[in-house]
Amino acid sequence: MAGRSTDGSESRFAAYVRGLVSVIGHADRAGPLHDYCLGLIMPGERKSVEPMAAVTAPERTAAQHQSLLHFVGKSSWSDEKVLTKVGETVLPAIESHGPIEAWIIDDTGFPKQGKHSIGVARQYCGQLGKQDNCQVAVSLSLANHHASLPVAWRLYLPKEWASDEERRRKAGVPEEIEFRTKPQIALEQIEAACAAGLPRGVVLMDAGYGCNTQLRAGVSALALTYVAGILPNTTVWTSDTEPPPPKKWSGRGRRPKRLHRDDGHKPISVEELALGLPRRAWRKITWREGSCERLSSRFARVRVRAAHRDYTLTEPRPEEWLLVEWPEGEEKPTKYWFSTLPKNIAFRKLVDITKLRWRIERDYQELKQEVGLGHFEGRGWRGFHHHATLCIAAYGFLVSERETIPPSGPRSTARCEEPAVPHGDGSQCAATANRASRTELHRDDAQTIGGRARRYALTMSVLRRADRQALAA
Repeated sequence: MAGRSTDGSESRFAAYVRGLVSVIGHADRAGPLHDYCLGLIMPGERKSVEPMAAVTAPERTAAQHQSLLHFVGKSSWSDEKVLTKVGETVLPAIESHGPIEAWIIDDTGFPKQGKHSIGVARQYCGQLGKQDNCQVAVSLSLANHHASLPVAWRLYLPKEWASDEERRRKAGVPEEIEFRTKPQIALEQIEAACAAGLPRGVVLMDAGYGCNTQLRAGVSALALTYVAGILPNTTVWTSDTEPPPPKKWSGRGRRPKRLHRDDGHKPISVEELALGLPRRAWRKITWREGSCERLSSRFARVRVRAAHRDYTLTEPRPEEWLLVEWPEGEEKPTKYWFSTLPKNIAFRKLVDITKLRWRIERDYQELKQEVGLGHFEGRGWRGFHHHATLCIAAYGFLVSERETIPPSGPRSTARCEEPAVPHGDGSQCAATANRASRTELHRDDAQTIGGRARRYALTMSVLRRADRQALAA
């Protein structure tokens, strides 16, 4: 990828779209596919169908509007096949800078008015930082330190939608779609990625997912390691508070097998544990260069066993890392993680992998700000997912063209203001941790693949002459 000029971007874009056409079905979908993807990366404040039609076909806007509207809202092409093709095309470009290091799961919200758009309900929306009317989608991204790419995308369908046959019919929800919690959706995406043979990485998740014991267990059952955010009240066993052996059998009834707790054997919260650590346990670690400063903080790590509901178990859970962050100047620790990474992993490496989760924040920020992920105006299940798939496809092309988008830029020119679109959304119970992540994203690397001036230079000077007829060749 390095050293490629923008002179070939036109032909590379045409070839990229031809690859997507190969899995999208009918040949008459080639033109709308090309124009929709082009409209998503062209300059414009709004990436809904009508303004994209005006940009991509100004001489026949009405006909183009109908064509794009049918393509995204009605055509029965497979989102899974297109996302798979995007991954096959873009992941090698990412891996040319190093192997995939992480699988990152999260969700993001889209504020909505009314109650008819598919999946809309009053629920936690990270973009607003509160409960409000919105849609929420769960995604899985593959990442290394160079870039990341979403490979799975699924709308969260609240119970009131999943059980309402009339609303499902009007929105075109497939019969096989049943209610799933967000962690259940995330685990299904991870299982599908494993089945597809995607290059493996450490599963990273914030507290909205990491607090789910079944999700962590499911990840481990797939022979994957994880770094999972947890809340301060999460309880653990330490070497000083190991669970006692089963109670002695009196000879009557069943022989006790399950773990129990008594006055001398009680788990403690991770916050209590962190506050009691000696000063020598804390280390200042710098994990990467940010846009305005080197990113560093104080961390401690301890080997523990998760204690949540383990009274139903016959043996304690396996030992794992508890990583704690306590920035200087804060009254108490601010973040906590469980991790099944190896016992002998270097401290700095553990922190570095943990902090790689910021990549999904960048995915969401750029998908929303640069290619209009949240601009879809339809109400149906198919249109919602088709639009997201095409946004990911357009984003994937920009990721693969990263070195050709000038400038890749001195850090001194990077913006340091708060992003207009906050970080990827977690559950309401993790809202405090989410606010901390937004602050971290604000401090983090500002070399985005987008940037309005750079996107304009790429699309207008190089792609506007893209040969649509070549798509059918």
